[in-house]
This record gives sequence, structure tokens and C-alpha cells, in this order.
Amino acid sequence: MSIERVRNYFDRFGMKDRIIEFATSSATVELAAQAAGVEPGRIAKSLSFKVDEQPILIIVAGDEKIDNSKYKHTFHAKAKMLTFDEAEELIGHAVGGVCPFGINEGVKVYLDESLKRFPTVYPAAGSSNSAIELTPEEMEKYAENCQGWVDVCKMM
Repeated sequence: MSIERVRNYFDRFGMKDRIIEFATSSATVELAAQAAGVEPGRIAKSLSFKVDEQPILIIVAGDEKIDNSKYKHTFHAKAKMLTFDEAEELIGHAVGGVCPFGINEGVKVYLDESLKRFPTVYPAAGSSNSAIELTPEEMEKYAENCQGWVDVCKMM
């Protein structure tokens, strides 16, 4: 189960107890914001794409959308999201629980600047009813295979 992968990942850092399991679904930004009691922007949404046939994750603020021209400028490719099935197979988590922790080897992770406007954000933790509260600095430190910060979202 994906949440177990995330628990094992955070156990190495003594942080598995920080994972929150909600009684309700947190599979969408809106549901996650309700479950966590925060504004939707503070949900760290994991978007999965293919670049040169390799899977990548971009973690963005929940109230943001990808700007296709910024994406193309940054990754030199057209934005092509993974399908539900591809996400689980290539990233290692099912849609609704996709996160940058406990992922398959070789998946590159990028953090969007939109996350930096919040003191803490809530990325999923491998299941459709879990999250972990992290500062943007902790996101950078703990996101697996993190390639750094990018600016690929539309100005909302």
C-alpha cells in the first residue's frame, strides 16, 4: 500500500508520526482543504507528467494551474500529463495519493514557487485520505529526488 511506502520513507527521518490520516477523503484539492481545515492553496498538489518519456512530478499550490508556455520554456517539451494508470505505475502512487515521498526510483521532482507563499503546505502521503504538513523548506529537503524550484504556474 502506498501510504506504507510513505510511512517507511519518513520513518528514516523520525517523521512518520507527522503523517495525518483523515476520516474522510482528501483525494482532491477541495476535499483535502476541507479535511485539513485550510484554504485550497495550502494543499500541495502533485502533478505528474512525461518529459522525454520519463515521469516527473511537479508540486504546486492547490489553487494554481500549469502555464503551458512557462512549462515548455522550463522543460523544453509540451506538457503531457500521465494517465491515472500511468501515474500509479510510473510514480508509485495512485491518483488521489500521489506525492513526492516513497516514489519509484528515477522520478524527478520539481517544486513550484507557488508553494513559497505559505508558511506550511499539505502534500498527500500516499493514500486518498492522508497528508503531511511541511514548510516549503521541508518540502525541498524531503521531496525525493528533488531537482529544485521552478516557476511553471499561471499568475492567478
